[in-house]
Amino acid sequence: MYNILAADGIAGEGIEILKEKFNVEVRDKLSAEELLEIIPQFDALIVRSASKVTAEVLNRAENLKIIGRAGVGVDNIDIPAATERGIIVINSPDGNTIAATEHTFAMMLSVSRNIPQANKVMHEGGWDRKKFVGVELRNKILGVIGLGRIGAGVAKRAQSFDMKVIAYDPFVSAERAESLGVKIVELDELFQTADFITVHMPLTKKTENMISLEQMKLMKPTVRLINCARGGIINEADLATALQEKIIAGAAIDVYTSEPLDENSPLRNLPNVILTPHLGASTVEAQIGVSVDVAKGIISALNGEPVATAVNMPHIPPHVLKKITPYLTLAERLGKTLTALNKEPISNLKVEVNGKIAEDNPSLISTAVLKGILSDALDTHVNFVNANFLAEGRGIHLSEVSSRISGDFSNTITVTAGENSVTGTLFGNEARIVLINNFRVDVDPHARILICPHINRPGVIGEVGTLLASYKINISGMQVGKSDIGGTNLMVLTVDNPISAEVIEKVTKSESIFDAVLIAFDNAQ
Repeated sequence: MYNILAADGIAGEGIEILKEKFNVEVRDKLSAEELLEIIPQFDALIVRSASKVTAEVLNRAENLKIIGRAGVGVDNIDIPAATERGIIVINSPDGNTIAATEHTFAMMLSVSRNIPQANKVMHEGGWDRKKFVGVELRNKILGVIGLGRIGAGVAKRAQSFDMKVIAYDPFVSAERAESLGVKIVELDELFQTADFITVHMPLTKKTENMISLEQMKLMKPTVRLINCARGGIINEADLATALQEKIIAGAAIDVYTSEPLDENSPLRNLPNVILTPHLGASTVEAQIGVSVDVAKGIISALNGEPVATAVNMPHIPPHVLKKITPYLTLAERLGKTLTALNKEPISNLKVEVNGKIAEDNPSLISTAVLKGILSDALDTHVNFVNANFLAEGRGIHLSEVSSRISGDFSNTITVTAGENSVTGTLFGNEARIVLINNFRVDVDPHARILICPHINRPGVIGEVGTLLASYKINISGMQVGKSDIGGTNLMVLTVDNPISAEVIEKVTKSESIFDAVLIAFDNAQ
């Protein structure tokens, strides 16, 4: 029978589920030294945020098969070290969805009616009704940034308050938004239009400081900002300035760039901001929910079943991994390329696998494609266990076609969405993109590539090369693809340096260039 260690005060409901099948030892307060001493005897470990599951701990965990984080964040777990040892790490992304949704609404109501400020005055013996005149939610426009589980939940509840809901999410289709009763808009339009703005995006390199003083100046002076998602999406120093100078009316913040919030933070002294200490998941029900979710995940993993909430890739036998890894890497990069080419969010995805690789596991290749599509969109660790689950939640419908018959190459993978398609193969073990929208190419999906459909006439390639050179951007490879489309070619440049949005815009301003799409692989900028 497996032995389970439950640390950090896990809710009893999850513990009881585990006790029905396994030996469970509950140790609510474990020092780092104690964890190191006892970890070798356990097959599974459950933690919240207090216990630090370091590489040192994992090196001593000779029997450990799975770590369950009763919550969303896994910053206290060394994921690479766990993966290297074949230890599955799972979390509970859904267990606190309702809690975070409701806390967002509590913050929205509080900031609209000045409830904390009025409560403080009352407790101090005062009575000042005129000072705390608020605004109604009815007939106001709510801008939701991010339509994941929590953002969608907030949008649904806002409509019951007779609010009009608009949203920005580049990875959600118009059909998905329409089913939620929400209108998709561009980010600047949301900033300019909304009366309340609530953030529900992951913190990534693209979303960090997404809302700074420049964006706040686009907003109505009566707007109120709410952030119960991730610290760092709203620039805190700029927010303090905007509140002090009455550029915006108010804010309600639950998450911060650094937690706990610095005692000298300028936000602490402002009357028009409500601050809570990261309470989004702090309900009795949420703590029970994450406990039960993790318990069920551990049971599935120990029974050899897939776990949808795994945040790292589960163990694969070495001989299988060696064979399929190059194709999985290729498939993931094809997914990234397809996402970049599509101007609209992907709602219908087709994956075609041709050749001998169709005999192995074409579904795993489709999962790798989804991993490439989703990896830049979510703060969740997208992997071969949860990619399909996450894609379904984003409204992506997958169709798969496989055949042992192939064309010019022994094995090919083709991914299609809307009017765009990309085909790849392997030359030896090296990935190659060989077809982009019917243009034949031979592209090594390097750190970053720039795709430019253009008019087939002299000087176009030199024009782009000269422009990039003026910004000291080195071109390490170039392909010009032809197709049956008369007068049109496709230029694909492999570049060694980051390319800013400013440079991309200058490329597209050329009369000879139809578009310019930059694709950064392996988190290159």
